Amino acid sequence: MAMSAVNGEAVERSTRARRHNHALVALGRQIWHADCSLGTAIALICEAAAETLGVERVNVWRVDAEELQLRCIHAYVRSADEHDPPGFKERLPLDSQYGSQLDDVRVIDVGDVATDSTVSPAEAALGQYLHRHGIHSLLDAPVRSEGRLLGVVCHEHVGEPRVWSPEDHAFAGSIGDYVAIAFQIARRRKMENRLRFIERHDPHTNLPNRDHLLEVAHSALRPMHEGDTGLVVIHLRVDMPPGDATADIEAFHRFLIDGADRLHAMLAGQVVLARVREDALAVIPHRHLQEVDALELAERCIDALESVRKDDDDPAVVTAGIAFSCDLAAPSADVLLRNAENASARARSHAFSRCKVFNADRHRGLLARMRTEQALREAFANGQLLLHFMPEVDLRNGRWRSAEALLRWRDEEGRIVPAVEFIEAAEASGLIVRIGRWVLLEACAAAQRWPAVDGGAPLLRVNVSARQFEDAGLLADVIAALSETGLPAERLCLELTETLLLRDPTTTARTLARLRALGVKVALDDFGTGYCSLNYLKQLPIDTIKIDRGFTIGLPHDRSDLAIVRSLVYLAGNFGLEVIGEGVEQQAQADCLRGFGVDAAQGYFYSRPIDNQAFIARLGQP
Repeated sequence: MAMSAVNGEAVERSTRARRHNHALVALGRQIWHADCSLGTAIALICEAAAETLGVERVNVWRVDAEELQLRCIHAYVRSADEHDPPGFKERLPLDSQYGSQLDDVRVIDVGDVATDSTVSPAEAALGQYLHRHGIHSLLDAPVRSEGRLLGVVCHEHVGEPRVWSPEDHAFAGSIGDYVAIAFQIARRRKMENRLRFIERHDPHTNLPNRDHLLEVAHSALRPMHEGDTGLVVIHLRVDMPPGDATADIEAFHRFLIDGADRLHAMLAGQVVLARVREDALAVIPHRHLQEVDALELAERCIDALESVRKDDDDPAVVTAGIAFSCDLAAPSADVLLRNAENASARARSHAFSRCKVFNADRHRGLLARMRTEQALREAFANGQLLLHFMPEVDLRNGRWRSAEALLRWRDEEGRIVPAVEFIEAAEASGLIVRIGRWVLLEACAAAQRWPAVDGGAPLLRVNVSARQFEDAGLLADVIAALSETGLPAERLCLELTETLLLRDPTTTARTLARLRALGVKVALDDFGTGYCSLNYLKQLPIDTIKIDRGFTIGLPHDRSDLAIVRSLVYLAGNFGLEVIGEGVEQQAQADCLRGFGVDAAQGYFYSRPIDNQAFIARLGQP
């Protein structure tokens, strides 16, 4: 019998040891990987220890050496499966009989807290803690690293006093080791993160350095779509006035810190800002910018940096260089940053230039467009815009029956500038919406004075740009123009392009339906040059198509143009649409269009664009 009892105890101990080892192995698989944080590791350790030892509470305490205290940093209650219950952040004195043992033992085994001298009732704080939580037995494991006491893991048994087995001792000691390893890993990660931060940041400004910015640029470089300028880098070179006190390095660093703070305040969340050289910062916007927007951002950055100096000091001289990834032969973050730096150097070498774009041809065109935009704004404000009208001729009788309003600009020298020379700048700047509203009102007012032709009032055609069509106020603008001028809605036709119709067919159809509900007509301009499918042509409420001059210019001899025009007229006829030929310059072209059944035409054969008075004088005449 005695031998049987011994064997049974041995089997039980062996089973317990295997269970403890399996729990440690499974726990290691859960926590020893790069994605497991310190907090998660401690929580999983506490859960595994409570489950394996069958205790109610497992707490992890850290040593506070300055105040000679143990501070609870994590608590787990098994019955409630609750981590860090209310009030868990308790403190206990370290200078006690219990605390003195932590430096010397593998585990502290307290089978009965009522009788063990280690937790003597004389220790008031510890005694109160045990009584408050109903703890009767302890198996605590010191947490040590490199011979230094870091804390302790407390396995707290609630209920009757308990006898801890050698296997329990071994498991609890291993749990202490696991916590120590978790602390070491967290400390190492913190040091590694700090090292990475130091390697990738400027020590004076704490801004990302060039290496960091290269990583950002490399991650952001991707294939571009048509019309996409790609990633933008703005290089900001700072030069202090010679002989100034701020020329000293420390003061220069302070200047850059102040400048970076100002840029952060201005562009918070919009850019990555870095110090890429001793005398230079760089900016990468989070979103792709068009060239005008990038130039505007660079100017704002320059102004922000130059304003850092005090009023009584000479300002710093800041020059900017802009580079776009669309100019790269192959994706390269390093080349992109160097392009921006080279552009900044070019700007610095030009006495009257604060900013340069890497592509000189593009930059010249961009600056010309910005000058055009500024001049256009001034012209609009000064009343220098005017309207001419392109007559439309009825091919059946040769009489002038309607006209298309065309925007013109009388410049400072009195030259009449056609819209083709400034419409792109107006579109890019958004000024086209205000100008389009003015054109609509002025054209309706002019058309209201047109006399009737053969008993019918002439039709007015007004072009609508993409920006204007997509503006939420278009319908209100049309209503206001008709109301203010008294022009009947059926005498107004808005001309749109195929590309505009394809941007958002659903919204386009809704807007066109509202316009048609007013009685306004709709024409599709430059038909045949875009990508408008027959399905859209069937669904969208269109009254007229205007055949682009590119197809009429070869008539009547070019076989391709003949075939295309014949097909377009046939197509329009099946949809019940009116057809107008554009760009007619010869009688033969007009005769050919008439032969195909085209309703009307316009072009230099009949008249160049003329002012409203001249148009009124010719209305109804062949």
